[in-house]
Amino acid sequence: MKKLLLIVPSLHQGGSEKVCAMTAVVLKPYFDVRIAIFDSRNIDFDVEDIPVTDLGLPSRPGKLAKVLNVLRRGYRLKRLKRKEQIDIAYSFGPTANLANVFAGRLFSGKGAKCWLGIMSYMDMDSSWLGLFCKKADRLLCCSETLRGMIEKKYGCGHTYTLQGFFDIAQIRARAEEGEAQLPWRDGRIIVSMGREDVVKGFWHLLKIFSLVHRELPDTRLLIIGKGEFTVYRKLADDLGIADAVCFAGLQKNPYPYLKRGALYLLTSYWEGFPNALVEAMAMGLPAVATDCMTGPAEIFDGKYGVLVPNMGKDPDMDASHIEEEEKNTAARVVSLLENEEEMARYRKLSVERAGVFSREEYIRKIREWSIG
Repeated sequence: MKKLLLIVPSLHQGGSEKVCAMTAVVLKPYFDVRIAIFDSRNIDFDVEDIPVTDLGLPSRPGKLAKVLNVLRRGYRLKRLKRKEQIDIAYSFGPTANLANVFAGRLFSGKGAKCWLGIMSYMDMDSSWLGLFCKKADRLLCCSETLRGMIEKKYGCGHTYTLQGFFDIAQIRARAEEGEAQLPWRDGRIIVSMGREDVVKGFWHLLKIFSLVHRELPDTRLLIIGKGEFTVYRKLADDLGIADAVCFAGLQKNPYPYLKRGALYLLTSYWEGFPNALVEAMAMGLPAVATDCMTGPAEIFDGKYGVLVPNMGKDPDMDASHIEEEEKNTAARVVSLLENEEEMARYRKLSVERAGVFSREEYIRKIREWSIG
């Protein structure tokens, strides 16, 4: 059985962290799996007794400290790879990828296979990518669009697409494990999930919802994700929708909350492969999403959800300023919510599409690549 080391900055909330944890669990029957992290504080994901090594090198402020951190992480990873006789080292996201490349090529020469996980369009802006992508044995991109962009920009011929995977039966089972704690007893709930991060475009979300709520007063907005959301709470108040908006915070099991939803709305202007979008679709929520770089267009594939134009990336907390794209998106949401036949059609299509991203296909690809 080959030894597979998964490398991620932490097991705290985040898309890369979640994919790493899920990968560890599903590959356990096929590989001797272990995980290396830089910081063991605030672990949110259950990795089911898989060995976890904390390298004890959390992020540090300052350019010099960051450079030293990369070197130290690479050196400690090199030692770990040698000690455990690792066959494949698969890392997730820019900082983990940097350490993986240093450990695999610059410190120890040829050893364990070096796989880099490109998890977001934002990784394209990382200065290290062009320098180190050719040092890896494989670049595993979370979307076909992203893979094509990297091949074109950097001339990497060893890129592969590895999208996320979802177990619909398990997601629905977990939805029955608890009750969503919400401030409302009724109403049609629009849901969005994501940590408090500017790339999520939550100011667009709130402004769009304010227009929807004006037309459909029974609508509510539920935002699930880690963060204080202080500026967004103020914006909701300025928009006059504070009583109709709930910031539910981080939920280790978000599915009881998704179960209460009528529609999922994503307003990001950058994504990789938005797992939360597919999870919502797996729960049968019709989905509306911005045509951001990258993910939603690939997931919807022209028919499985409503794609709207991407919107501005500069935060705008002025409640009196509503962009034309926000007005158009709100009109599309209202139109969808008012058409039960169309809602029913998208509910069916959402579940159908989510089923395409299966764990079996994910496992098959990794096992196949591990042989080469």
